[in-house]
Amino acid sequence: MATTNDLKNGMVLNIDGQLWSVVEFQHVKPGKGGAFVRSKLKNVLSGKVVDRTFNAGTKVETANVDKRDMQYLYKEGEDFVFMDMSSYDQIHVPAATIGAGASYLLENQDTVVALHEGTPLYVELPASVELTISYTEPGMQGDRSTGGTKPATLETGAEIAVPLFIVTGEKVKVDTRDGSYLGRVTGG
Repeated sequence: MATTNDLKNGMVLNIDGQLWSVVEFQHVKPGKGGAFVRSKLKNVLSGKVVDRTFNAGTKVETANVDKRDMQYLYKEGEDFVFMDMSSYDQIHVPAATIGAGASYLLENQDTVVALHEGTPLYVELPASVELTISYTEPGMQGDRSTGGTKPATLETGAEIAVPLFIVTGEKVKVDTRDGSYLGRVTGG
């Protein structure tokens, strides 16, 4: 148990049997009336974001979220199999739990898996990953103008937009939050 005065970004609360992550919060002390806390909460499972206001000092139930370093091993049916790096236990995480991040998962990649009472809540990928372009249309000669992009398929099967000068087989850096191209990876 905690009170709304103890809120921190990233803290996970158990409200009416659902888990909500604190995205942001603000303590407000109006001239009249009691102080209150305005918060933005994100449902851990559905990703839905809601605004919620609490009276200052209201007791809120915190959820015990266990974040563990895990390595992605392979896909089995609709599940992704991860291995706990400290105990070597393997867990199955449904594709729906991983969401769009599944497009940037490579075998043997290190991630953080958040668990609540043994149930996987979400998977934290690194902010960016390096992936190889498995196919993209060749750029036209002299097509080095700035700003133009073309679709490219990554080795994971995801499709992103890349600059015209990128060719099949090149390694690129991709932002895992929105799938944007961040640059070429040179050497290696």
